[in-house]
Amino acid sequence: MPFKPVENPKCPKCQKSVYAAEERVAGGLKWHKGCFKCGLCNKFLDSTNCTEHEGELYCKNCHARKFGPKGYGFGGGAGCLSMDTGEHLGNTALNGKPGGAQNVRAIAKAPEGQGCPRCGGCVYAAEQMLARGRGYHRGCFNCVQCHKTLDSVLHCDGPDGLIYCRVCYAKRFGPRGIGSNGLVCDITDVEVSEMMTLHTTTVNTASIKAPPGKGCPRCGGVVFAAEQVLAKGREWHRKCFKCKDCNKTLDSIIACDGPDKDVYCKTCYGKKWGPHGYGFACGSGFLQTDGLTEEDIASMRPFYNPDTTSIKAPAGEGCPRCGGRVFAAEQQLAKGTMWHKICFNCAACHRPLDSMLACDGPDKEIYCRACYGKKYGPKGFGYGHTPTLVSTGGEPTINYSEPRPSHGPKAPEGKGCSRCGYEVYAAEQMISKKSIWHKRCFNCRICHKSLDSTNLCDGPDGEIYCRGCYAKSYGPKGCGFGLGAGVLTTV
Repeated sequence: MPFKPVENPKCPKCQKSVYAAEERVAGGLKWHKGCFKCGLCNKFLDSTNCTEHEGELYCKNCHARKFGPKGYGFGGGAGCLSMDTGEHLGNTALNGKPGGAQNVRAIAKAPEGQGCPRCGGCVYAAEQMLARGRGYHRGCFNCVQCHKTLDSVLHCDGPDGLIYCRVCYAKRFGPRGIGSNGLVCDITDVEVSEMMTLHTTTVNTASIKAPPGKGCPRCGGVVFAAEQVLAKGREWHRKCFKCKDCNKTLDSIIACDGPDKDVYCKTCYGKKWGPHGYGFACGSGFLQTDGLTEEDIASMRPFYNPDTTSIKAPAGEGCPRCGGRVFAAEQQLAKGTMWHKICFNCAACHRPLDSMLACDGPDKEIYCRACYGKKYGPKGFGYGHTPTLVSTGGEPTINYSEPRPSHGPKAPEGKGCSRCGYEVYAAEQMISKKSIWHKRCFNCRICHKSLDSTNLCDGPDGEIYCRGCYAKSYGPKGCGFGLGAGVLTTV
């Protein structure tokens, strides 16, 4: 068989074959790269500004001048009346004027009931306008009376299957009579008198009775879903859901459920069930008795008996103060023991405590800081809450040999205070290099000066000293050392 080359598409402008390396596509046709330009102004085009019309390419401006609408507000003038008929571009007929022989493309007819309802032609997606599920051409989508161009917001579907603008629809199908859109009244005086004598009927919500306890609490009628309002699990008619005292219409935000199983507004609820007295009742600054005695007010107040011992716990597992069982909602912890929140107060002054204020005493009780300091803290000059008596005669007012504990359990050997031997608790503990001390025992062995971590010196004998006494006892001696600092000391 003889060889037949593959037929390539022809360029609409030069009628030569178009190959893939130089092809440009527009309107379903392929063009050479050099032929892809406007047919009027010869401007080179691309895919963003080309417009194809009957096998010819145009830029957007030339296409609008040759085939676009003309008249007031259209064309390049856009603001004046354009009289350009397009004769210099090859047009021989008026474009869009009545009586002009328009050279338009024939529209393919669609099957019966499937095309444009106005012209009957096929409607493609690029020009489709929808109304009542039927597609119109964009040019056919206008009012059937005044031919005003419509869109999806302005059009109105008439009962005759046609589309109207809002004004024409109101004139043809809208209400008529006095006060209707400013239109002239075209009804008779008898019809007007009948309209004026009409009265609204009141719907009786209790006409359909519900079983006892299942209907509206106000009227007893059946409550359907369209008129249902809920309050405390009970269904009300929307019409019946109002304040029992002032009949104010309520909603879910301002409704208050009263103890008598009725609903009130916030003001009436406050007057009837709220607190009374000086400073209450809507910010009043006077004493409001509202006809109630003290006995009446006291009888309406809720009463709670905080008896924490009502449920006893096993021995050693309950609250150390009352012995009752401690639940998680009221639990307070102190040294591994659980207390009731109401029992967690100072054993001496009964001040309520928390985890920051509580001090655990050696008697397994809890104290506030002040009471713990008075009972177990150091005593003497500078301690306690009582003023110190200062001697002006030169005699010492403090006896440092007495502040030693004289009661309490002795600690095991090597585990208690190095000075007195008694047990040391965490709240009064002071630590040196080798041992622990009571805060009141933590002073210099020689001069009994109170010490802290900045002036503490640990001696080789296991005792603690201030810096001066340590230097005297264990420091270097000789010329230039000691308190003389420059003279020979014989200490």
